[in-house]
Amino acid sequence: MFYDLNVPWTENVRELQRTVAFLDELGYDVVALTHTISGKPPSDLTPPIPTTLPFPVPPKLRLLRRVTLHLTDTSTNHLIPQLQQHYDLIAARPTSERTLQQACANLDVDLISLDLTQRPEKHFKFSMLGTAIARGVKIELCYSQAILSTDPSAKRMMISNIVQLIRVTRGRGILFSSEARSALGLRAPSDVINLSSVWGLGHERGKDGVTKEPRGVVEFARLKRESYRGVVDVVYGGEKPESKKQETQGKGKNAQNKRKAEGSEEAAGKKEGKTSNRQMKKNKKAKTGGA
Repeated sequence: MFYDLNVPWTENVRELQRTVAFLDELGYDVVALTHTISGKPPSDLTPPIPTTLPFPVPPKLRLLRRVTLHLTDTSTNHLIPQLQQHYDLIAARPTSERTLQQACANLDVDLISLDLTQRPEKHFKFSMLGTAIARGVKIELCYSQAILSTDPSAKRMMISNIVQLIRVTRGRGILFSSEARSALGLRAPSDVINLSSVWGLGHERGKDGVTKEPRGVVEFARLKRESYRGVVDVVYGGEKPESKKQETQGKGKNAQNKRKAEGSEEAAGKKEGKTSNRQMKKNKKAKTGGA
């Protein structure tokens, strides 16, 4: 299954419908519609993304709701537990070295999404990013700006940051999303894998970046919401459907009745003094030997 976990939400229904339909044609199976919160957080945290979209969604496409929280200081960190009640995925976008370190160390988020068009304050360090990866928090790289950006310096900066991130993390814990605001910024999964190879990640790791890694994010986020403390989750207990139960019980009763009938016939034969086939053969052999 192929994932794109960052498709910005827009109230332009026609444009969003075109984007969602094109994602389905490209072969994606799971798509996350993203709402971004920046600046002063609103008092009402109800998602603007409806549970049922105002247009038909391709039947094989699974849609998730995601929020990306821009971290400018620590004053917005208390919103994360409240946001987890409304969204399927929580992503943090640090805007400084301090907020990046905080997001990697202890924020209860599912993704860390970086704005790679900006020059970082310091070089990325494995000790910091490795802490996030060890906690199950993945690093998201969005490719659409590297394709559609008209600013050559921003494009060079983004590619340089991506190469540096891949080198520092050794290709671990990285996933790719589009962050495309229109269908023009979307690429098929095979194209994204080829891009990752060009950036130095390799084919296998690039494939994991659109399959295995995002799947882990989605399932881990679901476990945190639905299971007991993210540890115990009963998915299937081996229960049989009601129809199969009745069918099995019916077969058991028939077999039991058959055994009872055979037992009663055998008992009746013994009462009537009937001789078994084995005993008849023994008697015949004894007569022949005697003759």
